[in-house]
Formats: sequence, C-alpha cells, structure tokens
Amino acid sequence: MKRKITLKQIAKELDVSISTVSKALRNSAEISEDTKQKVQAFAKLYNYRPNNIALSLKNRKTNTIGIIIPEIVHHFFSKVIQGVETVANKRGYNVIIGLSNESFSKEVINMEMLANGSIDGFILSISKETLLMQDYHHFNETMSQGMPIVMFDRVANEIQCDKVIVDDFKSAKKAVTKLIENGCKSIAIITTKDYINVGRLRTQGYLEALENNKMPLTSSLILKIDDSLDMEHNLAALENEIEQLFKDNKTIDGVFAVNELYALSAMKVARKLNIKIPEDLQVIGFTDGVLSKHSTPSLTTVSQHGKLMGEKAAELLIDKLEDQTETEEETFSTVVIETELVERETTI
Repeated sequence: MKRKITLKQIAKELDVSISTVSKALRNSAEISEDTKQKVQAFAKLYNYRPNNIALSLKNRKTNTIGIIIPEIVHHFFSKVIQGVETVANKRGYNVIIGLSNESFSKEVINMEMLANGSIDGFILSISKETLLMQDYHHFNETMSQGMPIVMFDRVANEIQCDKVIVDDFKSAKKAVTKLIENGCKSIAIITTKDYINVGRLRTQGYLEALENNKMPLTSSLILKIDDSLDMEHNLAALENEIEQLFKDNKTIDGVFAVNELYALSAMKVARKLNIKIPEDLQVIGFTDGVLSKHSTPSLTTVSQHGKLMGEKAAELLIDKLEDQTETEEETFSTVVIETELVERETTI
C-alpha cells in the first residue's frame, strides 16, 4: 500500500512550487504540458486525493484577509491592524481579526476557523507559546494548501513565507549606545526569555553596545521576565522583580526595557524607591505607544512604526493573492522597517 502524500511532498519531489502542483492537478493552462504530465503521473502513482474543501477555498476568493495577533490591548498591534485595514480597504479587501492570547492552541483554532472559507490569506504575529514549543505545523499545513501567510514582528526563520520586521538588534544597540553617550555607567536591561525572538535580538543588541563601548558585562543587570508576568493580574509580581533588580544593583543609572510595559514598570518602581528620572536614572523603552507619550516623565522610546508594518504586510499578502505570474519556484520577501529613537524626558 502506497503512502499518503500531500501537495507539499509532490512539490518537493518534483522540485516545483506548491502552486504549480495545485494548478497542474487542475489541468491549468498556465502550466506547461510536460510539467502537468509529470505532476499528474506522480500524483496517480501515489494515489493522491486532493482535499476538496481546500481546493474549493483556493478557487473561491473571499477578498478577506485574516489577522492573528497575540493580544488585543496593545498599542503596537492596534497600529498594525490600522495599517493592514488602510491598504486592504483601498484594494477592495475586508479584514477579520483573530486573537491567540499568546496561546498555541488558540492560534491553531483561530487559523482553522478562518481557513474554512472565510479568508484568502493570513497576516500574523506568532504567539509566545508557539515560539516556546517551536511547533509550526499549522503554518506549514495552511501554506501547503495554497493559502499564503505573511508574518510580522514575531516570526519564525524556519517558515518560508513573506515577513515584515524591524531590525531589533540594531535598534536596541542604538538605544543602549544613546544611554552610554548620555553618561550612564551601569545599564540594566529588562527583557524576555530567549525563546521570544524579538526579546532575544534586543538583548543581543544591548550586549553588543556594551562590548563596543568597552563597558563590563554584569550578569546581575540582565533581568529576563517570565512572560506570565506580562498579564494584568501579575503586574505586582513584575514590579517586585524589578524592585529587586534595583536593590541588588544600587549603582544602576540606566535601564533599557524591551517593551513599553517593562519600561513603565521600571519608572514606577524607581519613583517608589525615590530614584529621580532622569537625574539619577535614564530609561529607554521599545514600542512608542500612547502610554510612552503621556507618562510622567514622558518616555524616550524606540518607535517600530506599527502602522507602516501593517501596510507593508497587507501589500505583500494582497500582491501574492493577485499575482497571476507562474514561476517554478516560489519566492519570499523580508521587509525590514527602519525604527526611530524618539527622545523625551526620561533621557538627558
């Protein structure tokens, strides 16, 4: 009995794209006769049976894009959605939003639900639990049936798809270098666990800035926060960890935080400990949300330009959905958005 085979496996065996296999099996005029015969013969040999639901979805455009985001109450993700909707509406597409809530299972369920005929393709940022598990089967299965994915911000290098990112390493290095230039001698970083790629890259940028400026690396100045402390009901525990960081390192005069929440929590703890900002402690965050602008003092931060990221992600996805050009090998792009260091009152 011959093994079951998928579109993706046929494509790999014949060294062509999944789209080519799909079209060849439908006897599309876009595919050469030689390629169609090879694909159809191979499929027959292995008794390939197409997923009729998936094929019907591929053939029936909904002019709707699905967005999967890790959390809804987050300025960055709301700006990305705004950018996606701006481009999608201009080009005649609607947008449906799904929320993974940082959960692998919810991410999978959202994708299965939306891929049942509701949408033509996905724009998504990977949940923390998925990054921790490194289980990306749902992305590969979705794309193997001809539904494109564009990832933004949190991406997986193992997945071959279009991506929109910022240079997290370079941006963090620039921010920490700014603290050094401002006279900071003992700079702490409040970051995520390493399995979250953006936090890992920003930590590497911090380390590079210290090394380039011949500043000693002190392990006690690196605070890696458990992601469960990001939740609203755990903010007191987050603040306790930051307070302990300050108490264990009384010479801290600079903090680089890899997101807005960590930066604002550090400022709150500093006020509690009667540490003056920016006279005694300078702080730089990442994201540039509404809270950064309106905090007291206002927060110096790295702007990711979330709306622009959303616009670029939508353009990549819609261009792929509307591209009628047939190539033997599908190509993917990674767009890098330039960040900006927005200086406010938490730095001198």
